Amino acid sequence: MARYTDSVCRQCRREGTKLFLKGDRCFSDKCSVSRRAQAPGQHGVGTGRKRVKEYGLQLREKQKAKRYYGILEKQFKNYFVKADKKEGQTGENLLTMIERRLDNVVYRMGMADSRREARQLVRHGHFRVNGRKVDIPSYITKKGDVITLREQSRKSPKIKMLVENISARSVPAWISMDKENIQATITALPVRTDIDFPIEEHLIVELYSK
Repeated sequence: MARYTDSVCRQCRREGTKLFLKGDRCFSDKCSVSRRAQAPGQHGVGTGRKRVKEYGLQLREKQKAKRYYGILEKQFKNYFVKADKKEGQTGENLLTMIERRLDNVVYRMGMADSRREARQLVRHGHFRVNGRKVDIPSYITKKGDVITLREQSRKSPKIKMLVENISARSVPAWISMDKENIQATITALPVRTDIDFPIEEHLIVELYSK
């Protein structure tokens, strides 16, 4: 399966904003965006950010959303097609659908420092959905789904460290989190206001609608 293998910090620098792809490092003085704000590559050095035309703005917004959630182009386009067929605003449908991905839910639970780490934990089979093993990061959760940590996984040193830090992490309103038992329940479907990252989804809709 295709996946991004280059430095994720380059993605933040390319978009000119923090995408929070490396967990706690993004909040420290080691963050690449804080240290080197210019875009990566020879054309980004010392030139600042050039004025971007309409298509460029739309493209950058799509790239920013893809990179924030860690999704490649083909899958992101498939989400857009599904969102466009649903009732309501296509852009909002797109973002709220992606929010319900299992890897994002695990991240929102506070059980991973980044979505990339959450995706790896899901692939390794550390979580159950309604008591059944689900190791597909793109699995779309539904209202009423219960996500739990596999009992055997509690012995892992990495999992133990994540569990110790879970109490300090906030959880969105559409997830009811039992931090003591590491159990999350999807109590409602997320809405646009639940997404705290600045994304202008109408630009993505305009790009794909050309």
